Order: sequence, then structure tokens, then C-alpha cells
Amino acid sequence: MDSSSCPSNAIPVVSTFTSPFENSPEDNRKPLSLWPGMYHSPVTNALWEARSSIFERLLDLPSDAPPQSQLLTRTPSQSRTAILYNFSSDYILREQYRDPWNEVRIGKLLEDLDALAGTISVKHCSDDDHMTRPLLLVTASVDKMVLKKAISVDVDLKIAGAVIWVGRSSIEIQLEVTQLTNGSTDTLESVALLANFIFVARDSKTGKAAPVNRLSPETKEETLLYEEAEARNELRKQKRGGDRKDIENGNRLKALLGEGRIFSDMPALADRDSILLRDTRLENSLICQPQQRNIHGRIFGGFLMHRAFELAFSTAYVFAGMMPCFLEVDHVNFLRPVDVGDFLRFKSCVLYTEYENADKPLINIEVVAHVTKPELRSSEVSNKFYFTFTVCTEAKAKSNGFKIRKVVPATEEEARTILERMDAEPVDK
Repeated sequence: MDSSSCPSNAIPVVSTFTSPFENSPEDNRKPLSLWPGMYHSPVTNALWEARSSIFERLLDLPSDAPPQSQLLTRTPSQSRTAILYNFSSDYILREQYRDPWNEVRIGKLLEDLDALAGTISVKHCSDDDHMTRPLLLVTASVDKMVLKKAISVDVDLKIAGAVIWVGRSSIEIQLEVTQLTNGSTDTLESVALLANFIFVARDSKTGKAAPVNRLSPETKEETLLYEEAEARNELRKQKRGGDRKDIENGNRLKALLGEGRIFSDMPALADRDSILLRDTRLENSLICQPQQRNIHGRIFGGFLMHRAFELAFSTAYVFAGMMPCFLEVDHVNFLRPVDVGDFLRFKSCVLYTEYENADKPLINIEVVAHVTKPELRSSEVSNKFYFTFTVCTEAKAKSNGFKIRKVVPATEEEARTILERMDAEPVDK
């Protein structure tokens, strides 16, 4: 049908953001492939505009552009970046981040944290030479994030961070989420969340590990953060080398399997306060769309964390039977990249529960993302996420005799996974 024949009462639909190239001459307008993340997050849009001059180099470089030839030495302050959410004055922004309980949507916040960490990594690794090809920087993992207090959607929020450590081809970035309340000006008292992201650098042409700019801490605090990050890196190396607790020789594995076997062999005699791990599972799936890509054309890691968190929240909600309260992201592993068009399946379960504090029982959730290729009859794990929730005090007060059930495994693989997570070394922030 010709557009001129469109009914006069038709409602036109227009984009809700301004293109960063709106005022560019037609000849110089950049292609849509350089607009990652702009379609779903105000923060990724703002960060994209802040670093667009670096990304535009990708278009202008010849195919045989050389790699960076000389490493630079940068300070943490050179990569420091902050973003401010004007929730108190921007109603539309506030509504984009509001959850049903008038707090910030944690899933969207995780997405923004990854976007900010990516911007900081680009700042640190850029060599300011427009004739060399930029590095490919990807999220490798996220260390434990602990929510120290609830984050209101009615008060301005700030996220700031910088590179705190570098290896040969990896960098660690620490982000701090702060929110001042009741007129407080003490930043230490207003910290709501700390997060550490590990990025790795790859040569954008060969895909091999590439060296990154060095880091020179300037202050005592920066030096301390560097030393703590160095210790965490050594711990990761030890774990990769097999220096881990051998859980197979203990009795804990047998004990866990024994509890699960009762459900299979004698279900009428099984403990009514326990439940099989497999009976706590939830799953959802999606086709990865172009609007979810990053500058390298891969699916944005923050988007994956966002989706994983919302499935984990739902899993905890259905398991507890009342409103869960988010406490921490224990660890996130990015094992393989996810591409536009991939069929992605998220599978969650309650891995185990803890009762050390009767007033604050813990629900530990695992979410595993699989890239499934039906044409090839294959499915590979791309990401693993671990979240911890408790039950909101207000919800628990309304339920008499509330009790969280114990989760038991039915297979040896499930039992090993439970014990590995329970024995995981805590990350000292």
C-alpha cells in the first residue's frame, strides 16, 4: 500500500533518541554498525557517544593497518570515568530503571556496569595513534559483587571506576556504585555496590592475545588496589593449575548423594523439607538480535548478565514463594563469545541453600547460558552466572512458619557442582 493512502488517523512511530550523526553531512554519516547498545540503554548510548571518536577509527583504517608497536604507561586516573543518573530530576530516566518496588532494576544496573567497564578498558588500551588497529577487548569474568544496601530510584546515582591492575593481556577494572541519602556527603558510607571486571585483549585481526598498556599507580590507595588485584590474579592461576580442594575423597559428596537417592528410591520417605535440585529448574531462550551487539559485533556481555539476573530472580521467587531480595553476584564466567543470530538458552536452578543466619536464609542460584545450533545438533556453554538472594524481611513477616527448603542433588555431577561452589574461595574486596 502506498504511504499516501495511509489513514489520516494513523499514529506515527519515531525513534526516542537522537542519532550522534544527525548533524553530520550525508557523505560522512557512519553506518548503523557503529551504533551498538544505543537501542536499549540510556547509559550505553551516552558511553558510546563519549568514546565514538575512538570507534570511528575502525572505519578509516586500511585492512593492513599495523598493531600497536609501543606500549604506553598510564595511570588509573587517566582511565577513570563516571556516569551520573539524575533520577531526582529526570522522570523518564527514573521510569526506565524503576522496578515494581521502587528500587533500581538490578539487571539493568549490571548491564550498565559492563558497559562502563568496557569504556574504561578502551580508554586505557588506546594508543592515540590513528594509524594502528585498535585492540579487541572482551569481558572475561566478573568477580563477586555485593549489594551493601538497597538502591532507590528516587535519588541520584553515580557509578565511577578505573583500571586498577594490568597483566600482559588482561586488565582489571573496579567500579563503585554510590548513592547519597539524607544529605550525606560521606562517600564511604554511601557505597551501594563494588564490582571488579576482568577484560582480556585480543588482536582484532589475528584473534590472538595482545599486550596492553602498562599501569603506574600514583597514590597509596591505587597501590593497595593493585596489590590486592595481583593477589587475586595469582589465586586464579592456582585454581587453573589444579591447586583445588579434592572433594571426591571426602564424605560430603556421598552424604549429598545419599539424601538425593532417597527421593529416587523411596520417595514416600523423603524429607518433606527438602527438594531435588532438578525440581527447582527454570529455563528461557531467545534469538540474539542486532540491537544487543557491542562494537565488535558480538552480543553485549551486560545484556547477557541482565537476562541471567532476571531468570535467577524468578527462580528464587518461585522457590521461596515470596519476594526474594538480591544480595550478590558471586562470580560470572564468559567462556565463549555469543554472536548475533545465535539461539541462546538460559537454564537456572537453586544450587543450594544456607541457614547460618535464621533471619537471613540464603538462596544460591546458578544460571548457565548455552549457545545452541540446531543445524549442527550442538550446544555449548557460553556463560555461567552465580547469584545469591535472601527473602525480603517484609515478605517473611507476613508468612507464619516460613521455611526455606533444603536442595539435594540426584546425580554426582550436581553434587560436585554444589560442593565446588560452596568451597569457592571468597574474593576479598
